[in-house]
Amino acid sequence: MRMYNIGYFFSQAFKGIWRNGLMSLAAITVLLSCLVLMGSFSLLVYNVNVNIEEVAKLNEIVVIVNTEATDEEVEALSAKIHALDNVENVVFVSKEEGLESERSRYEEYSYLFEEIAEENPLPDVFKITYEDNSRVANLVYALGKFDHVSKVNNRTDIANDIESIKSGVSFIFIWFLAILFVVSIFIIINTIKIGVESRSREISAMRYIGATNFFMTTPFIIEGIIIGLISAGLGYVLQSVLYNAIYNAMSGEYKMIAVAPFTDVQSYILLGFVVIGVVAGMVGSGISLRRYMKV
Repeated sequence: MRMYNIGYFFSQAFKGIWRNGLMSLAAITVLLSCLVLMGSFSLLVYNVNVNIEEVAKLNEIVVIVNTEATDEEVEALSAKIHALDNVENVVFVSKEEGLESERSRYEEYSYLFEEIAEENPLPDVFKITYEDNSRVANLVYALGKFDHVSKVNNRTDIANDIESIKSGVSFIFIWFLAILFVVSIFIIINTIKIGVESRSREISAMRYIGATNFFMTTPFIIEGIIIGLISAGLGYVLQSVLYNAIYNAMSGEYKMIAVAPFTDVQSYILLGFVVIGVVAGMVGSGISLRRYMKV
């Protein structure tokens, strides 16, 4: 393809966008809206997973030590626990610390704790956080086999429920995004098709003088790509502004909810918008031009 043809195709594409300003604006607006909507739901899914993972991190195993165990035996038990696989962190809470915690918790009944201070009935406790939910059962079994361990409390049911919720949320939103993408393509196709229909005389004239399908359709395909790129750029800017506004609001007032900064996902959002915008523009233009192609 000669260089002047490339320039011709691009010049015709830009002229087409300018000449059909209202339809081009409609196509850009529709695609922009769809991109922001898909981006918003993608970010929602991402943040839901972030929060679910944070909740999962709260799960811990509590090892209750026999009250008869000596300090040396407790230290030896601590070393054994630290040496186990799948142990991320171990926090030791002595019986004295446990009693003081309960005293602070029930400060209005502090006089009761004075009576039992000399004979503390509370046991020493190890609080263990783990790395892999799938191997918790093995960890609990190993802990229960150690000497001087009275009881092992764990909430693997919570961990399993959290994993199920995470998988369910991801499944639902992925399907929703897929449906939304198909709907977006359908809207873009029909929007661009209206623009092509309004230029049917121009296309018929090109056919009449013997223009090839490639020569006739390339400016429209490039026009669709340009519309997609413009929509992607504007959509990225709008998505960034909206997300950062929500991030600032949530970070300031709702600190219990974790919101990932936009910088963590901005490259994925930009790449996704560009790919979807270009593909939607090309597919929309190509399908809209099918009736004008030679058979």
